[in-house]
Amino acid sequence: MTDTPEDGPGPRSPASLIKAAALGECPRCAAPTMFRGAVQFADKCGQCGLDYSRFNVGDGPAGFLTLIVGAVMAILAIVVDQMLHPPFWVHVILWVPLTIAMVVYGLRLAKGALLIVEYRRGAREAQSRGDGGGE
Repeated sequence: MTDTPEDGPGPRSPASLIKAAALGECPRCAAPTMFRGAVQFADKCGQCGLDYSRFNVGDGPAGFLTLIVGAVMAILAIVVDQMLHPPFWVHVILWVPLTIAMVVYGLRLAKGALLIVEYRRGAREAQSRGDGGGE
């Protein structure tokens, strides 16, 4: 079996891309084997053997996610503070866990979606294509 996108389950709609990324589904066989931790990729698919290490998702999603989650949390905290005037400890108990959950789930979603898109587009690391990766 080759690692070409044609071997996968076929084109998916954007909604199914998000669902597959959230569930950690392998882009080739759709088994939920993409992650071995909260946001850490497995080395390969436990079902079809697709090597996830050949895809370069990198830390790109983390930068955007930090800005987006930070903006959303700041706006929500300001709105809650202005409407309810809770004590500071309520903000800490409310926003710290919510921010952590949103970052972890958002990273899982973004990294999974990028890996799936890279697989579908046939993207690989330079050395795995045989072009040497030189400039």
